[in-house]
Amino acid sequence: MDRSSTVSRVLNWYAEHQRDLPWRRDDATPWGVMVSEFMLQQTPVARVLGPWHSWMERWPEPAALADAPSGEAIRAWGRLGYPRRALRLHAAATAIRDQHDGEVPSDHDALLALPGVGDYTAAAIASFAFGQRHVVLDTNVRRVLARIDSGIAYPPTAPTKTERELAAEWLPRSASRAATWAVASMELGALVCTARSPDCGACPVQDRCRWFAAGRPDHEGPPRRGQSYEGTDRQCRGALLAPLRDADQALPVEEVLAVWPDRRQAEHALASLINDGLMITEGEESVALPH
Repeated sequence: MDRSSTVSRVLNWYAEHQRDLPWRRDDATPWGVMVSEFMLQQTPVARVLGPWHSWMERWPEPAALADAPSGEAIRAWGRLGYPRRALRLHAAATAIRDQHDGEVPSDHDALLALPGVGDYTAAAIASFAFGQRHVVLDTNVRRVLARIDSGIAYPPTAPTKTERELAAEWLPRSASRAATWAVASMELGALVCTARSPDCGACPVQDRCRWFAAGRPDHEGPPRRGQSYEGTDRQCRGALLAPLRDADQALPVEEVLAVWPDRRQAEHALASLINDGLMITEGEESVALPH
């Protein structure tokens, strides 16, 4: 397969079909890109747009967030889910303020050293905010490469060394072209080469896709199961956090526990929220967001 010309086709498709997202615009700041990457982890774009705008209006730079109590970050996170991301973003903003003069660092290793920033997030920020050449391997990109190059419907559950090596082989040598390929291949996976209903007829590289050429064979790996949410500890934790996000003061523990029907599960969830730093105790009978 001629990877260079295949990349060119995807880049041309992206230039015409990319979504107009605020963190992709020319006036987007590295901080805006960073906030989007934290919010987009396991959360669809449609749910992120509103909170992202609100967040950037309130905290347009890292120091502004770092100067605010971490509890305000949790409150502003709202119902995006996985609220520990809010604490991690607050911790990262604090490190940026204290260690990088308030500017999001462009160096990949410096990004990786920030709280809450892993391999993917560091590569994404370096690529999307600073136009650097890095392998940005999210779920969409992994699926695109699995189908086009490996001829399989889905990649393994977790990224493998083989996948990373394959992604590196696809990466254009030019930094600017590599950065565009990173976002373009991601967009192709999000809009066309989707997990459940791929629109192969709209794919710019359908004729070069090994999975399509093989007749779109079914997935042969472990069964793919959607994550349930109803009744989970995650749902319980969110329910317990909700009244504190809406209150400007500490609330009695009993009032917080009462929002969930299963007392034992609620007590377990409350303890985990306190352990994770998402709540603090006030005296012996009340809890609050950290301040």
